[in-house]
Amino acid sequence: MINVPNYAFDRVLNLGFRGFRLMSIFRFKIWWMIPSFGNSGRDVPVETQVLLLEGAEKTGVHDDDAETPSSKGTLYILFLPALEGQFRTSLQGTSENELQLCVESGGPNVQTSQVKEALFVNSGYNPFELMKDSVRILAKHKGTFSHVEDKKIPPHLDWFGWCTWDAFYTRVDPQGIREGLKSLSEGGCPAKFLIIDDGWQETVNDILKEGETPTDGIEFATRLADIKENKKFTQTDPGCTATNLIGYWGGLHPNHEPLKKYKPKIEYPVLSPGSQSHTRCGALLSLVKNGVGLINPDCVYDFYNDLHSYLASCGVDGVKVDIQNVIEALGSGYGGRVMLTKKYQEALEEVLSRTLKTIT
Repeated sequence: MINVPNYAFDRVLNLGFRGFRLMSIFRFKIWWMIPSFGNSGRDVPVETQVLLLEGAEKTGVHDDDAETPSSKGTLYILFLPALEGQFRTSLQGTSENELQLCVESGGPNVQTSQVKEALFVNSGYNPFELMKDSVRILAKHKGTFSHVEDKKIPPHLDWFGWCTWDAFYTRVDPQGIREGLKSLSEGGCPAKFLIIDDGWQETVNDILKEGETPTDGIEFATRLADIKENKKFTQTDPGCTATNLIGYWGGLHPNHEPLKKYKPKIEYPVLSPGSQSHTRCGALLSLVKNGVGLINPDCVYDFYNDLHSYLASCGVDGVKVDIQNVIEALGSGYGGRVMLTKKYQEALEEVLSRTLKTIT
């Protein structure tokens, strides 16, 4: 158990740290994680999600049952920040070579004075087995996720497929898709599945004027206007499509009639201190400035059900769900980031499990 004095929105706790070689996996953007390496506390980046330390004799880390500290090889120590109730955690180093545990809720009214299971620590002599075994232990204890080896793997993962994003971005159209599929087939690599990425949905941007060149990520202020496809994609051959956890980059448009029943409301993302240390891209800055049309959590099941039932009726058999991280910055007033994300994810998983065959 760790006491969290005067906890409000964000709190860091010093855990203590001595010299180790280390590898961390941290979020360098709100969307992405990458590895980092070092040998002291100051080398642990903000928003570290996984920390692996390599022990050595000089650190004093050893196995009490071994004849010598090194008789079984190098000892590795693994730290996995975990969710606890309404709170999430991450690790970060300091200039004084300390290791800090950051506990946050994403909502100023979601508070606690202590956390009991916010950090999982394990050790072993094989770093690969240590990672696998630790995730299994944590999955069994928490009961909120499964180890990858225990998950049902979609059969299409063994197929060669094509996603339209890098070829067209939002300018995708049916003719371009047909030409792309033909080119792949003629080149001896026929695609066995197709993902129609961003560009098929009916959207509107109230901020970007017609004919104006997008600047400063203003195109990400675009909001969903209808659950149905835009005019380009009427009667297009079925496949997989890309959807978004919040409907679209800028969420749902609150004033478009087809979407009013989901009660969207413009909310402005509030970035945590860790998120503000990220490399912030134009998309994120645009959402912070222009807001997101957030689906009312009590209506999110209906939205997902209507959207994916319609897609299934059109012959679409799978979705790639994008823009899942923004929801963490919209938790204020909705029970915090963990509870809001949980509400959305559970509704999405329940709908997809019965409406579509393929989820990525």
